[in-house]
Amino acid sequence: MPKIHIDGRSYDVAPGQNLLEACLGLGFHLPFFCWHPAMGSVGACRQCAIKHFKDEADAKANGGRLVMSCMTAAEEGIRISVDDPQVVAFRASIIEGMMLHHPHDCPVCDEGGHCHLQDMTVMTGHNYRRYRFSKRTFRNQYLGPLINHEMNRCIQCYRCVRYYREYAGGADFNAFGISDHVFFGRERDGVLENEFAGNLVEVCPTGVFTDATLKQHYTRKWDLRWTPSVCPHCALGCNTSPGERYGTVRAVFNRYNSAVNGYFLCDRGRFGYEYLSSPERVTLARQRRDGVRADLTPEAALAQLTQAAAGVAADPPGRWIGIGSPRASMESNFALRQLVGAERFFAGVEAHEWELDTRIAAILRQGAVHSPSLGEVERCDAALVLGEDLTQTAARMALSLRQAMRQQPLREICDPLKIPHWLDHAAREAIQGEHGPLFLATTAATKLDDIATHTWRAAPDDVARLGYAVAAALNLDQDTAGTVTAEWRAAAAEVADALLAAERPLIVTGVSSGNRGQIEAALAIAAALAVRGKHPAVSFVLPECNTLGLALLGARPLPEGMDMVRFGLAHGAIVVENDLFRRAPAEEAKAFLAQLDQHGGHLVVLDQIRHATADAAELLLPAAGVTEGSGTLISSEGRAQRFFTVAAPTPNRAESWSWLEAAQGHTPALDDMVAQLCALVPELEPLRQAAPPATLRLAGQKVARETHRFSGRTSIDAAIEVSEPKPPVDPDAPLSFTMEGYAAQPPAALIPYFWSPGWNSPQAQLPYQQRINAPLRGGDAGVRLLEQVAGSQFPCAGEPPPRFEPKAGRWLIIRLYHLFGSEVLSGLGRAVGSLAPDAYVALNPADAERAGLKEGDAVRVEPDGRRGYQVPLRLLPELPVGVAGVPAGFAALDGAGLPHWGTVTAEAPHA
Repeated sequence: MPKIHIDGRSYDVAPGQNLLEACLGLGFHLPFFCWHPAMGSVGACRQCAIKHFKDEADAKANGGRLVMSCMTAAEEGIRISVDDPQVVAFRASIIEGMMLHHPHDCPVCDEGGHCHLQDMTVMTGHNYRRYRFSKRTFRNQYLGPLINHEMNRCIQCYRCVRYYREYAGGADFNAFGISDHVFFGRERDGVLENEFAGNLVEVCPTGVFTDATLKQHYTRKWDLRWTPSVCPHCALGCNTSPGERYGTVRAVFNRYNSAVNGYFLCDRGRFGYEYLSSPERVTLARQRRDGVRADLTPEAALAQLTQAAAGVAADPPGRWIGIGSPRASMESNFALRQLVGAERFFAGVEAHEWELDTRIAAILRQGAVHSPSLGEVERCDAALVLGEDLTQTAARMALSLRQAMRQQPLREICDPLKIPHWLDHAAREAIQGEHGPLFLATTAATKLDDIATHTWRAAPDDVARLGYAVAAALNLDQDTAGTVTAEWRAAAAEVADALLAAERPLIVTGVSSGNRGQIEAALAIAAALAVRGKHPAVSFVLPECNTLGLALLGARPLPEGMDMVRFGLAHGAIVVENDLFRRAPAEEAKAFLAQLDQHGGHLVVLDQIRHATADAAELLLPAAGVTEGSGTLISSEGRAQRFFTVAAPTPNRAESWSWLEAAQGHTPALDDMVAQLCALVPELEPLRQAAPPATLRLAGQKVARETHRFSGRTSIDAAIEVSEPKPPVDPDAPLSFTMEGYAAQPPAALIPYFWSPGWNSPQAQLPYQQRINAPLRGGDAGVRLLEQVAGSQFPCAGEPPPRFEPKAGRWLIIRLYHLFGSEVLSGLGRAVGSLAPDAYVALNPADAERAGLKEGDAVRVEPDGRRGYQVPLRLLPELPVGVAGVPAGFAALDGAGLPHWGTVTAEAPHA
């Protein structure tokens, strides 16, 4: 560990850092702009200047020279000064130059009070502007419904273009310059195409790029009430900090977790919160009787639910069933299971998908496979992806994988040249676009193709067969390898060699292709690598925020529950946060509801949003969303993470588990639910450690959800009551709904927002870290439930599927995923919903030509045995012959059990 000397004092620092990282990690207030902890150093802004001395004598003689701390390694014995008058004056002059053309618009800037430029201006002591001439101005661009553009505020630090092009892999954003005019934006107005463009809001140190969704209901950041939360829009479990004012969520910010999302979110996770204000939200309890719907008071709704719960307890076993949800918390699913009984608790998941979900859960439970965190994915040095379009199904993992593909070139090219990995521009110049081995076997093109070593396009079964061929090559089993073509056999050998040569090989697969063979192939590859002495990681991509948690609760398949109603073995159903029309074919869902009515049965639905199942409910209750309630989610990694409500409780809205507990006469309490859950499902015992209990007090205080600058507390409710009401109390969290509370750093699971003296911007997260880019002090949030167990035997992988054979006049209909629109909640938001694609069916141009179809034709797509729908035709050259694709999230086909054979025919014109 190097020892460095700063202003006459000695410090031990971690190896491999530059001086800026070392100083910030030690708590020094050293200003910077162009450097970013995830992107390294380029030395563009000159703001982090320090004085470097040759030796102790040079320091005493007040000698030394100016160097940029972000470009200088923290080497053993180095002597520097942060507070030398010369460098202090230099840093002040640098920021004065940057401020020459910056507008005086802090009072109206969206970033005011949350601005890195403001922080650095104060830190350098620059508080008076001497420039009195005309300022350089620009025309702003329309960049879509997510990002607002105000180019006049730019200080030309180049962070945005480095992040967008080099880190996130975007191509439609650049720096355009002539003379001293540099413009950061697109070639022309238009929606930013990259799925991580929203991070520009936090990457930009000024107010050039701001949250356009926040602008619809703007609130200063210090006036927001914050809470620690988890993104509900996929299974990765990214940590978030939603901000609330006047009872509505106004914005979502990234919450640093070194093991999960680090500094960045995908755009669905950042902007998907708008569904909370969607017209489809369930805001009042509703009863349907004799075809007439009527709103209920919370008391009347609870009485109705209590009556239903009493009926569950009184009826003979099996007369009521419960249908859980992969987007409901562990507590809500468990409360439902406890109410109806484990034998009558069913997973509200499409039957074939549930088979794949439970297979993955069984593999992880056995302990032979290591399921990596996103942080570990970012450190892998060779990867094979089977069947997953990661940018659309697990976007944050795709971003991690993009960074991972720099690992091998950094090691093989930069290390011999002694170029530090943090010296970003020099490292990229040395690498010259080289990437580590990344192999993508998918059904359609992906956004990671640009960095892939090889890509293969094939039907789902053939993708699985390629995976089996890789396992065979690792096993030196030529007989099995012979089941694929000679070309693919050579490809399998190349993949096998790359995985064997890697220090940290990774295999990624999941359920989006609906193909069990891909999961079994990934398992076979991991087993073969383990036999060869490697330690592979296998990342299983699951579809929803608590899919794995629902599987660990042992829910039975949905068709079995529907059969109980069909055969008259059940006359009531409680559905938690689910729409059966997205989980089963529409005909079967309609029949299920009709049979309930026919048998005089009852349907109770608890959900956040309206849908066909909710409209059919006899009793509909408003459930709290993730940002409005408290609970636990288990990510696809197997990490249990707690989320807490950001808004004060209201009578009309409660967590599903809270409704169900209250209906049984229990006092709802999150910690009690967790204790019961862990007692009845022993393998979930570590879940208790996901967050401290509600009884925790730090120095006798709760943790404040509001910043110390929060304003307007006495006026927020002035329209209701002039006197200030007593602050509400959260019985389920050691968090207060006020600005009063523990002022120091709380445990990671309880950090509602990042703030430190002198740091008001997103960079305030840096003082919370053990060192730059390391875990938070005290450890990151969450606890892993499913760890690899040494000596565990790998489960037996199944047999390879047969080769895919196209059929004349018929197609294998599969789902094609889109970040916007394929997930039900975020798709209801105003901005995200506007970016979702319309319904379509995609064919290979050769298939379309044979069928006499062309781009844009109205066609009828009809899975066998299912209802058909008219949609326009798209041509996708990369789609395999014999395969048709429809967008996931197309509600009409969501429950159709895809992949499924069917027809695509020209729709006859109307007479």
